[in-house]
Amino acid sequence: MPSVPTPEIRAPTVIGWGMEWSRYHAVLFDLDGVITPTAEVHKRAWAHVFAPLLAGIPGQRPYGDDDYYAYLDGRQRAEGIRDLLAARGIRAPEHAGDGELSVASIDEEKNRLFRESLSREGIEPYPGTAALVRGLAGDGVLLGVVSSSRNARHVLLASGLASLFDVVVDGDDMAAAHLPGKPAPDAFLYAAELLGIVARGAIVVEDSVPGSRRAQREVSRSWSVSTAAPGPTR
Repeated sequence: MPSVPTPEIRAPTVIGWGMEWSRYHAVLFDLDGVITPTAEVHKRAWAHVFAPLLAGIPGQRPYGDDDYYAYLDGRQRAEGIRDLLAARGIRAPEHAGDGELSVASIDEEKNRLFRESLSREGIEPYPGTAALVRGLAGDGVLLGVVSSSRNARHVLLASGLASLFDVVVDGDDMAAAHLPGKPAPDAFLYAAELLGIVARGAIVVEDSVPGSRRAQREVSRSWSVSTAAPGPTR
């Protein structure tokens, strides 16, 4: 595990949102809905996959936002797909032949649609979060991104903020390290370990209520934010 020297805690500097951020060793950010509005891109891609799929199965109610938030939002793709299909009583193998329904075929189609949208439209970070990240980086605070998305590094590069983060833990890293997906706190704990700090020396910035609660209980002081107006909302 890489070792990063723990930064000296200096006189606190107030940087946005009324918090003394530099009292902490590190700030660990969720990505989708916190740094970038990719949550909406993911949401549209899932709808383009599941709406026609469910419409073609007799007896299935239409796909809706409740499906997205209950089973897919913030989850690793394959895990979310399995849970949504199970909730609908649909059986599908992990892998199948070309043109046949499987967890892998749904996963691949959603990822194709997401990357096409990202390539076509790009992504701009939330201005408030971008200003906060730049301010924290300039103040010497260690920064990390923890995201269940396997596209996190692509999104971060597209946002123009990638060089400001000391560590990124994404869906591929979680799979390689056999970590459960969020809202389990393991990925945040792993990021803190990569940064060479104790977890309690970090702030977690999450827009997921379950993720924020788990982080607050088991990782750090957490800060849940709204995608519409960055700030402590819940």
